[in-house]
Amino acid sequence: MYSGFFSRVCVFFLPYQPLIWSLLAYIQLLHKMTSSGKAAGLQMGRMLAVLALRELPMCCKPCFHTPSPNSGSVPSLFDSPVERYLKAKQSVQHFTVTQLGLAIFSNESSNKYVVHSYNFFLFPSTWGVTDVEFTLSASSIQFLSHYGFDYNKFLKDGIPYMNEAQEKILHQHLLEGSRKVSSALDRDVLKKAIDEVTCWIAAAEEEETMILQDLSGYQMLEVQLVLRQALQNVWTQPLGIKKVMVKKVSPQRRRLLENSPDDCCQKELILLSARGFTNLFQILVQAKKPLVGHNMLMDLMHLHDKFYKPLPESYEEFKRNIHNLFPVLIDTKTVTKSIWKKCQFPLGSSLLEVYTVLCSSNLNPKDSMCPEIALASDCSRYAEKKSPHEAGYDAFLCGSVLLKSAHLLLCTSTDGALEADPSFPQYLSVLAEYLNKVNVIRGGASSINFSGEDVPRHHPPLLVVHVRGWPGLNEKQIYQEFKALCRFDVRRLSKNQFLLLSSKFKEVRLVLREYKRHPHLRVSVYGHWRHSPGVNCLLQVSGVVALWSVLAFVLGGAPHCLF
Repeated sequence: MYSGFFSRVCVFFLPYQPLIWSLLAYIQLLHKMTSSGKAAGLQMGRMLAVLALRELPMCCKPCFHTPSPNSGSVPSLFDSPVERYLKAKQSVQHFTVTQLGLAIFSNESSNKYVVHSYNFFLFPSTWGVTDVEFTLSASSIQFLSHYGFDYNKFLKDGIPYMNEAQEKILHQHLLEGSRKVSSALDRDVLKKAIDEVTCWIAAAEEEETMILQDLSGYQMLEVQLVLRQALQNVWTQPLGIKKVMVKKVSPQRRRLLENSPDDCCQKELILLSARGFTNLFQILVQAKKPLVGHNMLMDLMHLHDKFYKPLPESYEEFKRNIHNLFPVLIDTKTVTKSIWKKCQFPLGSSLLEVYTVLCSSNLNPKDSMCPEIALASDCSRYAEKKSPHEAGYDAFLCGSVLLKSAHLLLCTSTDGALEADPSFPQYLSVLAEYLNKVNVIRGGASSINFSGEDVPRHHPPLLVVHVRGWPGLNEKQIYQEFKALCRFDVRRLSKNQFLLLSSKFKEVRLVLREYKRHPHLRVSVYGHWRHSPGVNCLLQVSGVVALWSVLAFVLGGAPHCLF
């Protein structure tokens, strides 16, 4: 189905993108995987947050900066799934994807998986009218730098990508023949190339050639399109990675060359180049393989926004779109939380910690039936040295966590009485209850169900704080007041009342005890009929109506004396 597509991409991409050979190799590996049903992992990172995704397993690890506690973007236990989506949407639209890794898990024998893990650096497409703006977070730059992120590769060699809306705009401009050069650097390069060719062509003979040097990326396309449009007696052709050959030709020869199927400046091929990594995303969608992640909500939102369509305003529409793109989702955070509850092993907070626990725990012994995961020779450095937050390494970790968690669940469900080496379909069967349930970090729902109703979280009792003799108190000050004692999320209920919500019962008991005799703050368990502003308002109105009814009856219903 894809073989012709691959060769066509090979022919076109070679001159314009130094990393494209790697991209094409991985696309072909992925095609083989999707044809044979083998497992794969895909991981993606972004500025401000390190995120991961994988395709059979795909996993994600979002990382939030810490805004002030009363900020509109900070995760809160009060958040409904809709509110959490709208908060995260703002972040996703302001940040970009920097790195994506592909880890292919090949089931070489009954219980042995060989992993090929790779990294892609991505950079938003800057071709034509497209000029994406994104935000940089200082703390995230420090974080990624600490873990060895190569910003030069990201900025200079990043593979382009675009969503359907951006592609539609570019397609329209290509049809209209309009040109727009985004950067001052590209404009300078174009001006220099035009000056060189204009001076050369006046004295050149037909079929004579010249070479333009030191062109990179889309400059090679821009130069060719501008020269062809301005000069009817020239033809251009890329040579290698940074060179373009310019040839003086006759008008007849020019028309023949324009109709050649090998012309690299055809509109369809320009669009193919500008889509870049989006081509691989589309193959992932067509493959319909399980998409697995670790806290993968932000990853799914980035996939939708960067490679499919801008995120919709409607939360329900977002859920439908993701379910259509990836019908099977597995969040390893949801899975490992369940294992922790059932098997009581220490739960790590990061992906690497979870992996370490699963590898060392006596709950997952290294018996002959346990899945054996080996890195391929070209990825051996991951076996020799840990590389946390590097895309390919995190992809490897996520796939491994999935297999080890599934094996542990399978052993538990059969009381350890496995008769033969487990197959991957058996692993999927024990994961069935976790399908399409994506974990929510500190929210009003424990998970988002992409194929049904969302699962509410069971919280400790809600507390209400009544403020007396402390005017002007706001949510931030209430948060700071309780911060030293425990962690509560705060929401204003009325002018002098605030709601407190915690994820731990012991914190609720502690606050009720410590603030029992506080001079300004009275803390109690929230009661809907007692504290709800809506109920209080209704009772007040009902009281007024009842009072007026009594007065009307007393004043208007008394008998009159007749003389």
